[in-house]
Amino acid sequence: MKIKSAEFTASAVDGRSFPKDRLPEIALIGRSNVGKSSLINTLVNRKGLAHTSSQPGKTRTINFYRVNGEFYLVDLPGFGYAAVSREEKRSWEKMIDGYLEDRPSVGGALVILDARRETGEAEELLYDWIGRFNIPVVTVFTKADKLSSNELASNMARLKRDLHIAAAPVPFSATKGTGKVMVWKKIREMLP
Repeated sequence: MKIKSAEFTASAVDGRSFPKDRLPEIALIGRSNVGKSSLINTLVNRKGLAHTSSQPGKTRTINFYRVNGEFYLVDLPGFGYAAVSREEKRSWEKMIDGYLEDRPSVGGALVILDARRETGEAEELLYDWIGRFNIPVVTVFTKADKLSSNELASNMARLKRDLHIAAAPVPFSATKGTGKVMVWKKIREMLP
């Protein structure tokens, strides 16, 4: 996809602050520190558009990035971050639930997973949960450049088997740009 423009437009905790223009949206969902911001920056060719941090749990709001004036990439708060209170985790879950339930413009979701990490109960719950919203889901394996091709293939096969997902994850590297074209292809397929 040719990127003509990409801009941060809103940071919100509820529907009152969401964009009102009804453009299609692609949600990015994943654990804290999995590389969602780096993925956004790489996709739109803009370093620093989405703020990256080495500290997990920095994204605490729903952040909207308008691309080419045509649709949004929407960065949701990361799940699985242990250093915040239970009450704050519940408020994030409620915020994300509200966004996905009440937002007809959501065309699909990218589930972002770190290719190096084992998947567990949190990921199983995530796929069960997102399945309730009846939207297309594409799994993206970030940090793919950190593994050998054999390790990557093994982890992709295990994820597909353990989580019963239909399609293989898209391997992606923000450092090398690997998978960028395929992620855009999947996004275009989810957009109306």
